[in-house]
Amino acid sequence: MSSGEKVSAAEALVRQLEDYGVEFIFGTCGHTNIALLDALGRSPIEFVIARHEQAAAHAADGYARASGRPGVLLTHVGPGMMNAVTGVATAAMDSVPLVAIAGDVPSYYHGRHPHQEVNLHADADQAAVFTPFVKRTWRLHRAEDLGRFTERAFWTAASGRPGAVLVNVPMDLFSRKVAPCDHPLPAETAVPGLPEATARRIAARLTEAERPLVYLGGGLRGEAGRRAVLSLTEYLDMPMVHSLMAKGAVPDDHPLLLGMPGFWGMESTNDYTRSADVVLALATRFAETDASSWDPRYTWNLEHEGDLIQIDIDSAEIGRNFPVAIGAVADVVLAVEAIDKTVREIAPEPVRRPGVRESIRKERTALFDASRERGRADDFPLRPERILTDLRETLPADAVLVTDVGWNKNGVARCYELPAEGRFITPGGASTMGFGPAAAVGVQIARPDRAVVALVGDGGMSSQLPALPMAVERGLPVVFVVMNNRAHGTIADLQAANFGASYGCEFQDPDGEPYSPDFAALAEACGADGYRIARAGDLVPAIAAALERRRPAVLDVPMVNEPVPTPGHWNITDIYQGVFPEEEAA
Repeated sequence: MSSGEKVSAAEALVRQLEDYGVEFIFGTCGHTNIALLDALGRSPIEFVIARHEQAAAHAADGYARASGRPGVLLTHVGPGMMNAVTGVATAAMDSVPLVAIAGDVPSYYHGRHPHQEVNLHADADQAAVFTPFVKRTWRLHRAEDLGRFTERAFWTAASGRPGAVLVNVPMDLFSRKVAPCDHPLPAETAVPGLPEATARRIAARLTEAERPLVYLGGGLRGEAGRRAVLSLTEYLDMPMVHSLMAKGAVPDDHPLLLGMPGFWGMESTNDYTRSADVVLALATRFAETDASSWDPRYTWNLEHEGDLIQIDIDSAEIGRNFPVAIGAVADVVLAVEAIDKTVREIAPEPVRRPGVRESIRKERTALFDASRERGRADDFPLRPERILTDLRETLPADAVLVTDVGWNKNGVARCYELPAEGRFITPGGASTMGFGPAAAVGVQIARPDRAVVALVGDGGMSSQLPALPMAVERGLPVVFVVMNNRAHGTIADLQAANFGASYGCEFQDPDGEPYSPDFAALAEACGADGYRIARAGDLVPAIAAALERRRPAVLDVPMVNEPVPTPGHWNITDIYQGVFPEEEAA
C-alpha cells in the first residue's frame, strides 16, 4: 500500500493496536462495532467473545491484572455499554489499566434518538455513564482523530495511577476513510522517584521509631516491589501488614508479616496498628474494610497518636482518611529503594527488635493451624475452611486464585496461606459479585502456563454464567470451584445476626426448600467437565482430576453457611443496632 492510500478508520485502528502489542480484545458484537470486528478478522489480534458485556469487562480486567498490560474491551451502543459499567468500574476502582472502546450512534443522527441511543435528559451522552469512575473519556467527532485519541487512551490508562478509560466512537466514523498515521506510544517512560531530602527524613523517622510498622497496599505489585520492601523491613526488623488487595505482595510465611488488619484481620494485627509510633503506608488508600470503618478503637489510631508517612502515585490519596506527617507522591518501588539506601547510611548496622519475630510467628502459626484444624472436619456439606484446606494441599504452588466475594474472598485473605509463588486476584474497591468467573478466564488467557482457579460462591457463579462457555470456546482449563451454600451467604449471616432472620438472601424452591442449580450439569451442558461433590472425601480427587485433565471444569461443592471471623469492626453493625457516630460522640 502506498503511503498516500486511505483506509477505513477501523482498519487504521487495528494496525495501531497491533503496533501497541495488543493480542486480545474482549467484548460483544453489535451493529455499531462490526466494522471494527471486520477489520479485526484480518488481524492476528484475537477477539474473545463474551456473550455479556460485564463478563467481557471482567475478563479484560483479569487479563490486565495477570499480564501487566492494558486490557482492551469492545462494547456496543446503549444497553451493551451499560452492561459493561460494573466490570469497567471494578477495574477502575482497583487501579487496573483498561481501555474500553464503544460504538455509538451515527454522528449525523446525534440527539435524534436513533436505535439504542442513550437520550432522555441529555442528547446522545452515553459516555457520561462512565464519567464517575474512568480516568478520561474521549468522544470522537472526526475519524482523523481516532489514532490520536487511542494513543492518549492507552497512555492515560497505564500511566500514573492506572485505571480505566473510554474511547466513544460514532459508528459511521469507523467506516470513513483516513490516511494511515503513526501515533506511537512514548518509546521511554519514567515514573517519579522520591526526592533525596524526603527519603532522608523518612529514613531518619523509621530508624528512630520504637514500634514502626509498614502497611502494604494494592499498588505495590511485582517482584521489584517485593524485593525493595523486604530489603527495608528486614534491615530495620519492621513488622508488615497488608491490605486485602496486597495479599501475596510478600510471602505469607515471612517472619515479619502480621497479616491483614481491619474487619477480617487478627486481633494481634489490629492491636499492632493502634500501638505503632510510625506507620509507613505504601500505595494504599486505607479502605474502610482494612481500617475498621476508620474507628481508632479497633484499627489505626492515627488521629492523635503516632506519625503516618504515606507514599502513593496518586496525590488524591495522600491524607484522604488520616492526617499525614510526611506525604510523598512517587512510584512506590523507587521510593522504598531510596529509603532503604538512606536507612543503611544512617544506621550502618541492621536493627533487631527482640521478640518481634517470635511473637508474629506464634500468632500466624496459631491462625493457620486453627484454620487447618477446622478444615479437617468431615462434616457434609463442607465447612468453608475444609474447602480452603483441600485447595491449599492440592493446587500447585504457583496457582492463581481468582475470587469473587464472600467466604472465597475474605476467608482466603484471612487464613489461606498463599505460597510465595502463588497469586491472589480479587475485586477490592467495588467488591463485585460475579467478578471471579469471567476474570479467571482473562487470567488464564494471560497465563496459559499456570493453574487458574475461580473460587466463587453460587451467587457469583449464577450471575456470570457466560464465563463458562467463554472458557469452553477457547479451550481454557479454568477450574471453577463453586462454594455452594444456596444463598448470598455473607449477607444472610449479617441479616440473621442483626435482625434474627435472613429474608431475601437464601435461594428456595416453591415449597420453601433450599434450592440451587446443578452447576456440574450446567458445566456438562456447556461442554466442560462437571464434578458433583457428594461427600467430604470427594473434593481433593476432583481438584486433582480437573488439574490433570487441563479442561474447563466446574466443581459444585455443597457448603454450610458459616460467618467469616471478623475481629475488627464494621460501622454497619452499629447502624443496624440504631447507633450512629454523632450520637456516640455526644
